[in-house]
Amino acid sequence: MPLKLPGVFKQLMTDQEMEEPVIELPFLRMKDLPEVKSSDLHVQVVRMIDSTRTATGVIWNSFKQLEQNALPRIQQDLSVPVFLVGPLHKYSLAPAISSLEADQSCITWLDTQAPRSVIYISFGSLVTISGSELVEMAWGLANSKQHFLWVVRPGSVQSSKWVELLPKEFEELTCQRGRIVKWAPQQQVLAHCAIGGFWTHSGWNSTMESITEGVPMLCSPRFGDQMINTRLVSCVWRVGIQLENGLLERGLIEKSIRRITVDKEGMEMRERAMVLKGKIELSLNRGGSSSMSLEKLIDLIRSR
Repeated sequence: MPLKLPGVFKQLMTDQEMEEPVIELPFLRMKDLPEVKSSDLHVQVVRMIDSTRTATGVIWNSFKQLEQNALPRIQQDLSVPVFLVGPLHKYSLAPAISSLEADQSCITWLDTQAPRSVIYISFGSLVTISGSELVEMAWGLANSKQHFLWVVRPGSVQSSKWVELLPKEFEELTCQRGRIVKWAPQQQVLAHCAIGGFWTHSGWNSTMESITEGVPMLCSPRFGDQMINTRLVSCVWRVGIQLENGLLERGLIEKSIRRITVDKEGMEMRERAMVLKGKIELSLNRGGSSSMSLEKLIDLIRSR
């Protein structure tokens, strides 16, 4: 697949070239592709991609209606059956991806909040931020005047055990409208009626969980497929926005949070997200695209 080459050479491209569309998938820009900086990693990625062509099939955690732009090209290039059976998290309880225990008390707290009034913030189980970025996030949240549920994973702030770098003034200003936890039951949180937006690192699981509940997103991608996911969310599906310039800066954060939770633009994003939620529900019903794809996958496995 030609897509496997550009990521190696991104560091050699000009700013103008980075804005050019990817020929194979024109809704993406060159700068949206994952950057492969070492030749050894590049070889591994190429081998992984090539191995899919000899596979019995490819299982895809998505659903047909969401992948209309990419699916024909991928089916043509791979020439093996592609089973879009997602969202997978709707089939069973979420597996534990962290050693941390989810703080269920945040659900009780959400029960006391007005519908669609809370922005939920979580950057997953791998992303780390600097102490200065933590402080910028805090002041952006405080200045937005919005209610929030913020997951700060222990060890996720560099040179810090947890949130001891937060200014006292921040805690005083937000104690009546914000809650910080070490880990949260994310699927329950996103399904709660109090959630009005999701500030996310744009990992695929988080993206699918947000779409499944019709929640618009504020995206802060860091690495890997997160850039591609952000592009899809903000420019293709139009159910979220990317934090301007990718910077964790209090002024940009305040503006972006209000775009998602208060402005008309955010309401329009939610409407589009709710449409996708409805399509997901249909795809999972008997006779829906994901349900039928799962049945075909089961038939294939039984026939081997």
